[in-house]
Amino acid sequence: MRVVIASDSFKESLSAQAVCEAIASGVREVVPDAEVTLCPMADGGEGTVEALVAATGGRMLSTEVLGPLGEPIVAAWGMLGGTPPIAAIEMAAASGLPIVPRSRRNPLLTTTYGTGQLVSAALDYGADQIILGIGGSATNDGGTGCAQAVGVRFLDAKGQELPSGLSGGMLERIGAIDASSLDSRLAGCQVQVACDVDNPLCGPRGAAAVYSPQKGATPEMVERLDAGLAHLADVIARDLGRDVRDLAGAGAAGGLGAGLVAFLDAALRPGIEIVTEAVGLPERMKGADLVITGEGRLDAQSMMGKVVQGVGKAALAQGVPVIAICGSIGPGAEKSLELLRAYFSIVDKPMPLEQALSDAGPLLRETAANVMRVFVESARG
Repeated sequence: MRVVIASDSFKESLSAQAVCEAIASGVREVVPDAEVTLCPMADGGEGTVEALVAATGGRMLSTEVLGPLGEPIVAAWGMLGGTPPIAAIEMAAASGLPIVPRSRRNPLLTTTYGTGQLVSAALDYGADQIILGIGGSATNDGGTGCAQAVGVRFLDAKGQELPSGLSGGMLERIGAIDASSLDSRLAGCQVQVACDVDNPLCGPRGAAAVYSPQKGATPEMVERLDAGLAHLADVIARDLGRDVRDLAGAGAAGGLGAGLVAFLDAALRPGIEIVTEAVGLPERMKGADLVITGEGRLDAQSMMGKVVQGVGKAALAQGVPVIAICGSIGPGAEKSLELLRAYFSIVDKPMPLEQALSDAGPLLRETAANVMRVFVESARG
């Protein structure tokens, strides 16, 4: 029997790799000679780099960069195994909100410069593809800081170059954009951005209005930040010939989505699609008897670009049954039955959340073993 295990992490409990290993242990308890393929998954958000590296036999790396407030930090990223050389980066590792103490959160001051430094580091390692997850930002700079780190120059109204580490509060000072010194290696590097929101750059649904308050912005700051992003969009259209103002996903990560398209010619795509392709999930499923997937909580949002949906679609295309094992089950989980044969929670009795989190490994093994017992019996007819 051949079983593919392709699960997301269980947040605050187990990594995707650890979840897959626990499920595999339960599978082998019932079918000792099963051929088990582990394929840790993610949807482009937190844990994507780790999952991609684990699934492809790659390696984790770290680089010293400037954090959101311009202070040196060490940020982790990864190179996937195999060819072509693909780098995986999470912007949150360099420019994420958790890096900034609550008392210092101010999107007028934060920058994505460190994210651009990670892009440069990936190019130094020979990457000709970069997967960039852009969730969890502390920034609202429209990707200008990131662009500076890879060679784009921003000039003021007098033609003087603005300082490195542009932030949301400095966008209003941009008079012109000079991309002539952009790192030439980017011309031969495909940048794919894991982006699962459709917000435009500015306006009522834009980056500033929707996301900057959680990054520390007051109503007055929101108005200033939105005006800065609108101004940036105008300058980009004039100097680079790209219209990013109303692009779906442009407002992600404080406008980094727009900046990556404008400055790095990046493609914005659903994260689960990028990960599914990068790990070769459809190929791994060929000839399998069963696919087991999972995530921390299965609910209505699971069918909105999450791992369970992505794995379910891939398995359906291969004609392989798929079952989900999850930490908890919430409202709307039944929608997943359009793709799944069944779903199960690892919580088999009332218990505190802390216990469920700490005992997730053993609970996963036990649930996987029970699932396999039923599956084996049903297969026997």
